[in-house]
Parts: sequence; structure tokens; C-alpha cells
Amino acid sequence: MKTVSLTIDGKKIETRHGEKILWAALENGIYIPNLCGLRDEAESVASCRLCFVEVVGKEQAVTACTEMVTEGMVVNTRGAEALRMARSGFELLLSSLPMDCAHCVKSGSCELQKIAHHLNIKLKSKRFRKLLRELPIDDSSSLFTYDPNKCVLCGRCVWVCRERLGVGVLGFANRGFQRVVTTFAGEPFGESKCQECGDCVSVCPTGALTFKNGKTEEE
Repeated sequence: MKTVSLTIDGKKIETRHGEKILWAALENGIYIPNLCGLRDEAESVASCRLCFVEVVGKEQAVTACTEMVTEGMVVNTRGAEALRMARSGFELLLSSLPMDCAHCVKSGSCELQKIAHHLNIKLKSKRFRKLLRELPIDDSSSLFTYDPNKCVLCGRCVWVCRERLGVGVLGFANRGFQRVVTTFAGEPFGESKCQECGDCVSVCPTGALTFKNGKTEEE
């Protein structure tokens, strides 16, 4: 297998030819904030706009999930421009999310907490005016609970349900601020064709999809 040598944050690494910067970094212990990335996904959707990095020779910061590595590439994940763009995108995202970590079962394993710590941003940032949707919680499944108010629209659950499992229960509906992840015709999970495999819960980076009865992702 052909390999490529590059430098990320001063660390020289080798990775597969054709790899994206995001996975090359993560596999070598270099964290880059991300929400929508899935290792098995052929084409990154780059919807969360959080994985910005700076590459020597490029005028603007690029998204690490879409930028392919090249021989001799030099990447800086902590550049001022990349951090500015990631922080702005993250704070804008937080403005539409209810932040109640103390009462969320995902607290401690939530990707939002990890990103906030990495970017040195408070989860209750007041930079943008808070605008919540107050959507009903779906507790109809016997396996998990779906709280659309905590959904970041990363699309991981949709991809897993459609592409990996071939079930296709989940999809996006509406546009703009009203955009949501939902079942066909908006049916409750308990009344849909959901097979309750739990894979959608396992890939959810936030508290939008959580197992019931104290179950964990490993169970």
C-alpha cells in the first residue's frame, strides 16, 4: 500500500495515499473538532464546518474531512484563522441547542463537551442570541429516546441507517432552522419500521439519541 509522509502540528506521520487530513490526524493522536465525520463514509458531507485546519501553501483554511493528504504536506490544526472559523461555527451551533449537561445521560461522553474544551469555549456561550426549537421528545422506542432539540444535524444516524444497514428509516425533513432528522412521515420510532438495532444511537455525538435503562454503546 502506497503511503504519504506529512507533518501535522510539528509531528511527522505516515498515512495511506488518498487519506483525508482528518483521519490521518485522529489516527495519530491529533484531535481535530468534528461532528459529521464517519470513517466508513466514502464522501464527507462537511456539514458541521468545525474541522478547519491550515495547510502551508493554501491561502485559506480548509476542512480536514475533505482535504486529501499529499506528500510533504504541512498542516497546522491550531492556526489563528482555522480556530476563528471553528469557534464561530461552534458558537453558532450552540445558540440553537439546550445546554443542560447536568441532566443529560450523555454528559462525559458528549462530543460537544470535548469540542468546547478543545476550542476553549463555554458551552453556554452568549455570543449569539439563543433560539431554541422546543420540539417534542420521542420516547416511543423500547430501546432508545430521541430528543430532536439536542440534534446537531450531523447526519451520522441517517447515513448508518441508509448506507450501512440498508433500512432507510431515517432522513432529513424541512429546511433552514426547521430542518430535522425524522422517520418517514414523521412517525414515532415505536410505530415506524425501525429495527431497534441501536446503531444510530451508537454513532450519535450528542444526547439526541440515547439508550434507555442505563445501557451503553458497548452493550
